[in-house]
Amino acid sequence: MAEITAAMVKELREKTDAPMMECKKALTEAAGDMAKAEEILRVKLGNKASKAASRVAAEGVVGLYVDAAAKLGAIVEVNCETDFVAKNDDFLAFARALAELVAKNGPADVAALSAMTLNGATVEETRTALVGRIGENVSIRRFVRVEAQGKLSQYVHGGSRIGVLVDVVGGDEQLAKDLAMHIAASKPKALDATGVPAELIETERRIAAEKAAESGKPANIVEKMVEGSVQKFLKEVTLLGQSFVKDDKQTVEQLLKSRGASVASFTLYVVGEGIEKKSSDFAAEVAAQAAAAAAAR
Repeated sequence: MAEITAAMVKELREKTDAPMMECKKALTEAAGDMAKAEEILRVKLGNKASKAASRVAAEGVVGLYVDAAAKLGAIVEVNCETDFVAKNDDFLAFARALAELVAKNGPADVAALSAMTLNGATVEETRTALVGRIGENVSIRRFVRVEAQGKLSQYVHGGSRIGVLVDVVGGDEQLAKDLAMHIAASKPKALDATGVPAELIETERRIAAEKAAESGKPANIVEKMVEGSVQKFLKEVTLLGQSFVKDDKQTVEQLLKSRGASVASFTLYVVGEGIEKKSSDFAAEVAAQAAAAAAAR
């Protein structure tokens, strides 16, 4: 009997998008023959998942869960290919169920989450079955689980394309909701300057330095101009430094101090952020196909 290696299982899974255990069973049945194993899986699972696996999933929703005490919660991003499927009831229910599963069980990563049980099957089996029903690639991209220091507030916007989970210590429920809405609207990158990635700050400093150098002013003035630009940037991208959306006369930090409250943490997910979407020129594709057909004649 041919040895079934982890690499073989991985290769078959990437080709078919089938669960790992199903891939191993198919390879065993096919005595290690990759092509035959792929046929076995397509007979068992259909070919929808196989076709969908290679397609970019940059649409989707943010699923949120907060327990009754507002002390435990989770946020998860689940992707699909089109905004039409992002409105599908089964797809939405899957995202919400994953958020609850994450909150209650605390998986270490997406792989651990995929191995967990959901309604009598693994999450991975449930995902694959969903792909088969809707005919689109579905992927679990990321999640965060939060045990609150204060109380959690959640907010979704734009058909669940933007989701926020914020842990507010002190204040009241309305303040927490206002802060969650502010985060969704203003999209801060960090709570304060210490959380802003160093590479972002250096990029901003370099741009500011190049602009200031063109002014022709003395070096000491240029240095102050650069520092001023960097500080302005930090106020714009940090939650505490931003002007509050419902009252731009005060910053979020000032608002919190006036209410005797603070923000312990927040998570903001924007669906598809950072995923490279495939763009196509339909006219160019038709022209290319026509040229290929003409060349073949």
